[in-house]
Amino acid sequence: MAGILQVALATLLLLPEATAMHSDCIFKKEQAVCLEKIQRANHLLGFNDSSPGCPGMWDNITCWKPARVGEIVLVTCPDLFRIFNPDQDAGVVSRNCTEDGWSEPFPHYFDACGFDDYEPETEDQDYYYLSVKALYTVGYSTSLVTLTTAMVILCRFRKLHCTRNFIHMNLFVSFMLRAISVFIKDWILYAEQDSNHCFISTVACKAVMVFFHYCVVSNYFWLFIEGLYLFTLLVETFFPERRYFYWYTIIGWGTPTVCVTVWATLRFYLDDTGCWDMNDSTALWWVIKGPVVGSIMINFVLFIGIIVILVQKLQSPDMGGNESSIYLRLARSTLLLIPLFGIHYTVFAFSPENVSKRERLVFELGLGSFQGFVVAVLYCFLNGEVQAEIKRKWRSWKVNRYFTMDFKQRHPSLASSGVNGGTQLSILSKSSSQLRMSGLPADNPAT
Repeated sequence: MAGILQVALATLLLLPEATAMHSDCIFKKEQAVCLEKIQRANHLLGFNDSSPGCPGMWDNITCWKPARVGEIVLVTCPDLFRIFNPDQDAGVVSRNCTEDGWSEPFPHYFDACGFDDYEPETEDQDYYYLSVKALYTVGYSTSLVTLTTAMVILCRFRKLHCTRNFIHMNLFVSFMLRAISVFIKDWILYAEQDSNHCFISTVACKAVMVFFHYCVVSNYFWLFIEGLYLFTLLVETFFPERRYFYWYTIIGWGTPTVCVTVWATLRFYLDDTGCWDMNDSTALWWVIKGPVVGSIMINFVLFIGIIVILVQKLQSPDMGGNESSIYLRLARSTLLLIPLFGIHYTVFAFSPENVSKRERLVFELGLGSFQGFVVAVLYCFLNGEVQAEIKRKWRSWKVNRYFTMDFKQRHPSLASSGVNGGTQLSILSKSSSQLRMSGLPADNPAT
């Protein structure tokens, strides 16, 4: 089961293993081929269950054809071992067919195939992969709920509608789509703890993977848009925000559409195998990986440029405070920009896939799943404009509620007639003004 979870976690990483298919899928395909070879061999040799000798078998690593008593069968090392050790010469493993059945393999697979670092999957690995899956499930669920609430707030209050918040809202949507795509992919591919996903090749399954990649790439590009917008805001004094926002939208949603469409088309014609959740072709995978890595690197350069600009602005004579407060504000600004720009992705952007795999899973899947939650809290719930608007609406609601309750106590007949609070207040204001207007002519003759 650990192998299946490892496939799921590796697929979730935007930069998965592109060198080869996962070991479980290799073994499953080798097993299917082996069973076909055994059936053909039994038919040619006339073997059946009652025939003397050793029947053909699959020992979960390689295939052994049927043999007669006293026959020695030689097989080469499985392809999986050559993946991990490409420079190693193909070894040979033998079994002897005895009257008691097959003997043990000689030499041992690990000795003959030169793969000494193999560790069998244990309960510790099962627990580890289950823990990572539970961690990112909680993270994406928390982010989805928080981002949905933030979107409702930003859409509800008109005074919060500006270019900056529109960009934030698009980023929130990309995080929400990413979380939803993860849940859909897990539900479609890994609902059952077995390796059936190796043979899934339906249109719906491939569509899910295309949607998943589109959501992930869009998320990275809207992180890039956030960095580009803030850098442009600091560099240029005057610039048409609405026109820029039009191009930001094209880049944020249009570029991923082009990249994923090209990848899906090439995958369909050149590598239409499985559910497209594994990437045997490195060249094809760079159609998606290249733009993402490029956006991460450009965002990192923008991040450094913004920090330099902030240092210059904080050290200007117009800025008050001593040196310690300057660096404190700089540190605060830097920490706020890290989750917004996705700078933490640069840690493993160019590292090999087989280096620090466990740390990579925890860092990019476990902690990365909470990025949407952090961004929503920092740039919505802790935003001064948002808090001020919510407080204003709260005070307005309390005032309206107070006058409504007071009106019901003073005019119970109107309150019982089904007139609402807003109508009652308007009736009061109109009646009071009419009384004042009608009283003016009566006072004039008296003077």
